[in-house]
Amino acid sequence: MPVLAPKGPDVPTTVMQDLEDGRLVMFCGAGISMSAGLPDFAGLCEGVHERLGATPTPFYKDAFRKHEHDMYLGMLEQEFDRRQLVEAVTAVLSSDGGDTRIHRAIHSLSRTEQGVRLVTTNFDRLFEKAGAEHHLLDAAPALPVPKPHSWHTLVHLHGRLGGDDPSGNGLVLTGADFGAAYLTDRWASRFVTELFRHFTVLFIGYSLGDPVMRYLVDAIGAARTRGEGFRTPFAFAPYRGTCYCGGVDLRRLASQGSHTDHVLERLQAQVFERYSGRVGRTERPRSHRKDCARG
Repeated sequence: MPVLAPKGPDVPTTVMQDLEDGRLVMFCGAGISMSAGLPDFAGLCEGVHERLGATPTPFYKDAFRKHEHDMYLGMLEQEFDRRQLVEAVTAVLSSDGGDTRIHRAIHSLSRTEQGVRLVTTNFDRLFEKAGAEHHLLDAAPALPVPKPHSWHTLVHLHGRLGGDDPSGNGLVLTGADFGAAYLTDRWASRFVTELFRHFTVLFIGYSLGDPVMRYLVDAIGAARTRGEGFRTPFAFAPYRGTCYCGGVDLRRLASQGSHTDHVLERLQAQVFERYSGRVGRTERPRSHRKDCARG
């Protein structure tokens, strides 16, 4: 396997080829925005709790200890209301500064001839700050069908702050929101199932214990039990190996000796800037990626 950066991960040739062929989709979580000063899901809960002035009851503490952050936000919504919850989330995730080099690199790698193929569960708008065009955005629950011949947008799978949804009704924040997205209305699980059917997915910025990952792998695991075939997903994670997670074999790509639950921002920058410094955003992405991979 080629190593793209000093002390970086061994990236399988199949992943490199899928990137070149436009079959690799980067699926981005909160870890990529931490270098820009934004919190992960746990930090979001803490920030929202503080802004709302909620009482630190044993129920909150228990949910936080169990990493049930969706349930945590659901209790806050019950104690206050949806509007106040969304306002607090917006305030916590508002950032005028911060480092968006990782976002720029990922966006550059994800460009296609017709636009971009990229998925994030983040609510923030840092990809737009990094150059994503507004007319190439889709946000929950109005999602495209992710097929190779027709999909060329940045998808905010769990909604996006502001924009066409100022009330935040499309944000997937609470356990009830996740239930609607993945179990009852199923618009998120349908998107994810179709995505895994047609593309190789590379998770970036998640820990394996994230509630988001739990819902994602459950959706894929359920589809797999029905006999549906999928490409093997990959993830940048603290150590190498295969994780049988919720019925999904998840290949982990990372340097040995990493001791953080989230993707190392330095590792991401090393890997992606190998390409992004030499890939023009408006040039022919695939041919340039191939030249960069050789270099």
